[in-house]
Amino acid sequence: MVSLSSFSGVSSMAQSLQQSIDAAVKRVQQQATSDTGANTKAQEYEQTVKKSSYNTAPFASNIGTLVKDTSRLNVFSSLAANDPADFYKFSVTTKGEATMGTVGDSGVRVQLMDKQGKVIADSNKDAGSTYDAYKKLQGGTLSLDKGDYTLRLARDKDVPLKDAQNYGVQLRMGSYTKDYDTIAKQPAQGDNPFGGNYRLQNLATLLNGGSTSTNSAATILGGTGSYTGRGSLMNALF
Repeated sequence: MVSLSSFSGVSSMAQSLQQSIDAAVKRVQQQATSDTGANTKAQEYEQTVKKSSYNTAPFASNIGTLVKDTSRLNVFSSLAANDPADFYKFSVTTKGEATMGTVGDSGVRVQLMDKQGKVIADSNKDAGSTYDAYKKLQGGTLSLDKGDYTLRLARDKDVPLKDAQNYGVQLRMGSYTKDYDTIAKQPAQGDNPFGGNYRLQNLATLLNGGSTSTNSAATILGGTGSYTGRGSLMNALF
């Protein structure tokens, strides 16, 4: 039986998340007023996805395709207590200089990985050359090749695993005419992403054991959401 105190705790967490989102959006909207790259007439789309209970790159949530001078990708979510990391995948259609913006709690570590899983940009100040690449990414001067990429969101080393962390991440390449928001929800306790398909579940066990996945396997297992309608949470970011 679920106690009333449990419902109260969930409600409190939801309220805290909304307050964090509201504050983050307000800050960035204020910063964006002087940004000539913002496109106030962009078409806006939103999708809601449920994150996989498997905290590995092959099960990353799909946040869309980064098209130069066309699309801007936004994702909003939180690292729940005892949740080690979140993964998001996206593709780049042409080589170009990308820009990343982040909002939310300060204890979130952001890593950008290429198709092979190599970290190419890292927000950790001790990450050496990949931290330098991250600063370039923030400044819009990091060139990304055409291909598939993964974002890994985790806690900084000094942040306890029990502390929830709220975050928003945005990606663009030049200007944009279409704005895509992804709202990533926590998986329910006991969720099985394979719907009873034991062959897929066995494959997941192999992937989680450290073997290298093929592109087709990652596509099958990663899952996607479908964008519907208007309702940007991060309107006018950067």
